[in-house]
Amino acid sequence: MDYQIKEDGKFKYLEEGEGEVIVLLHGLFGALSNFKDLFEHFKGKYKVVIPMLPLYDMPVATTGVKSLAKFVKKFIDHKGYDNVTLLGNSLGGHVSLVYYANWPEKVHSMCLTGSSGLYENAFGNQYPRKGDKEYIREKTAKTFYDPELATDELVEEVQGIIGDRSKLIKILALAKSAIRHNMEKELPNFNIPVCLIWGKQDIVTPPEVAEDFNRLMPNAELFWIDKCGHAPMMEHPIEFNTILEPWLEKVRA
Repeated sequence: MDYQIKEDGKFKYLEEGEGEVIVLLHGLFGALSNFKDLFEHFKGKYKVVIPMLPLYDMPVATTGVKSLAKFVKKFIDHKGYDNVTLLGNSLGGHVSLVYYANWPEKVHSMCLTGSSGLYENAFGNQYPRKGDKEYIREKTAKTFYDPELATDELVEEVQGIIGDRSKLIKILALAKSAIRHNMEKELPNFNIPVCLIWGKQDIVTPPEVAEDFNRLMPNAELFWIDKCGHAPMMEHPIEFNTILEPWLEKVRA
């Protein structure tokens, strides 16, 4: 994405457009580029914001989903946003859930796609081994239905993270935190509109996870994208936006 990253105090973020605010929250191995097509599509109608989550900047003892949710709260408060739509993929969805469970006042609606919070199977029982590029490629490819989306650039990005011992420790801490912080008991209290957009072939947060979210949240609507894995907004951006746009118009009307 060729946008200038803004800095305001300790926060770094992208912000484009005017109007009601959509805050996009990326996942554990996510990046701002994951939302490129979504960002481009919606910045003409909404103020679209992507904060850079401090995945690797928190002390190990406090690295977790709740700390990330606190960071998002401080960011939203600092920027003075209100009546926001939170849109999270994977860990970003989980952060959205924890945020709303603790500080619901400024949230209008939510979109979850491949969200953790109930169950996830990030790398099975193993995390990528340092320096094992083919292993990392294999695991990264499982994010997508089409393994060709695990490009050399993406694999090298993941390899760079795994190869940094400090970052790897933070990733493990975040993954364990996500597993421990199960949201099942809180979800029936989510009274806002929730849009669930899920890949039918997601093996990280499988289809039954989406069905459980839909069952537990009283105002949820579930939409499927076929031939799609864990990151629908990357793998099928046009279809993703075609689902999300009328849903937003409906709940925002």
